[in-house]
Amino acid sequence: MSLPPNAHRDPITVMADGTIKQVNPFSGTEVWTVPGRGNRPLASPAVDPAPLGPHDREHRCAFCAGSPLATPPEKARMVRQDGEWRILDGLLPNQLTETSAEFRRVPNLFEIISYDYWAKNYGFQMDPPTAARMAGYLADPAGRGHVLDIVRTRLSAGGRDADLPEEELLEYAPAYFAGGHDVIVARRHFTDEATHTNQLASSGMLTPEEHFAFTLFTIDGIDDLYQRNRYAPYVVAFQNWLAPAGASFEHLHKQLVAIDSRSVQAELEISRLRLNPNMYNEWGVDYAGYRNLIIAENEHAVVHAGFGHRYPTLTIYSRSPTPEPWLQSNAEIRGMSDLIHACHAATGAEVAVNEEWHHRPVDLDMPMPWRVNIKWRVSTLAGFEGGTKIFVNTLSPDNIRDRVVSAMYRLRDEGRIAPDIRIATECDARRNTLLYNPLLQ
Repeated sequence: MSLPPNAHRDPITVMADGTIKQVNPFSGTEVWTVPGRGNRPLASPAVDPAPLGPHDREHRCAFCAGSPLATPPEKARMVRQDGEWRILDGLLPNQLTETSAEFRRVPNLFEIISYDYWAKNYGFQMDPPTAARMAGYLADPAGRGHVLDIVRTRLSAGGRDADLPEEELLEYAPAYFAGGHDVIVARRHFTDEATHTNQLASSGMLTPEEHFAFTLFTIDGIDDLYQRNRYAPYVVAFQNWLAPAGASFEHLHKQLVAIDSRSVQAELEISRLRLNPNMYNEWGVDYAGYRNLIIAENEHAVVHAGFGHRYPTLTIYSRSPTPEPWLQSNAEIRGMSDLIHACHAATGAEVAVNEEWHHRPVDLDMPMPWRVNIKWRVSTLAGFEGGTKIFVNTLSPDNIRDRVVSAMYRLRDEGRIAPDIRIATECDARRNTLLYNPLLQ
């Protein structure tokens, strides 16, 4: 293998005193793990959790199932009927109680990139089906009242005058039908068995089947945003769990954000990919295999302990020859979902994490695999990192592997993760298993 550009040394170097120096082969991020700092507990248990009140299960926050009109108008929901997962689109307020939504896709009340951004910078106009849905929603008295309430809430939160005539308020309505920042919200705030406020329903608390539906629904949302905005070459997908990871609510949700350009980091990675189209095999999964960092796999995906990340990281790769998640088969998506779910279950609900999705931008001519990073937000960046751009990661890749492998064995025995997951030494040692590279197909 040839080193990628600017990677001036092996991605993992162990010094004589035990310090582990890492360089991310795709980003160039430099990370050190210092001996003796990796044995601290990761979780931050809630202090003095309170017993659940009679309304907490369904009314704890704005994402809860008992308050469907606390969010902007629902774009879609995923329900389970007769044992099958179905997606229902664009329901009116009086239709929301006819089904139980396991997952809902709603516009973000506070967009990162606003509807006005697309309209004023690109001349973006909503497509005819979306325009018809907005017209129908506003023609419904309950729907019109809902939109007016949402706009007033947004204006008031921003310190702006919300006491405006209805027609002026409705000028903001397009943002809540054709905007490019959506939230995928799970049904539960707390686990079904919860008795106290610290028993939250995290990704790892879902069943593998529920997590598969969560993943399918997220992918459907990504595809929908691409289809409805010709100016967006990339849709960012991520999940913030708990406040230290940036979550506004302690309620399970993912976010989707359409953006109009690639980041500097993405351009750097793409430039390296052009020089070595097989780099995700060579410097991702294969390198992890040489260092005994593979944690688990199944037919369609593989996860290894990450290296060269600011936070302890688990990296899950799709083995599919199809780079776009929305074009993959259900079996391929299920393989990814099962490993993502197992990683969350092994991490635990009390650990703050970011889940970051990466896929090929729709305007890129190079294939790259769908991959997901799960980052444990267990440390705070400080002056040393800011001054040197060398990040101190409290856990080494070996520490991460050992913690997750032992937890996955236990979870598999308990039937809480997919039974066909192969763990640690059960995994094959095959090379070049990521088939995104056409030369390997």
